Order: sequence, then structure tokens, then C-alpha cells
Amino acid sequence: MSARKWRKSSYSASNGGNCVEVARLAEGVGVRDSKSPEHGHLSLTSAQFAALLAQLKR
Repeated sequence: MSARKWRKSSYSASNGGNCVEVARLAEGVGVRDSKSPEHGHLSLTSAQFAALLAQLKR
């Protein structure tokens, strides 16, 4: 079992609404749906994750 520490978005509602979680991985950053963690995660390099964040902020 992995010892990754998944963190919820600071924009997540306290009522369990739509949430995205991220975790630091050996190869970069993992992103997953907090309501369905059993479905796995998307793995991104650090550069890809930075580009995703930049695009989302626009």
C-alpha cells in the first residue's frame, strides 16, 4: 500500500462536494477525484502540473 499523502483542494467544500486531490509522486504529481480514489489517478510531471495550474488560473 502506498504511503502517499493526498491533499484536497483548498476550494473543496466541507460538505463533500466536488473535490480534487493531489499528491507528490516520485515521477511528479498525482491528481485524482476524492470521491472515487479507487479509480486511480492521473500522473503528471512537475512541468505538466505547473502548466495545468497556469492554464486553470487564466
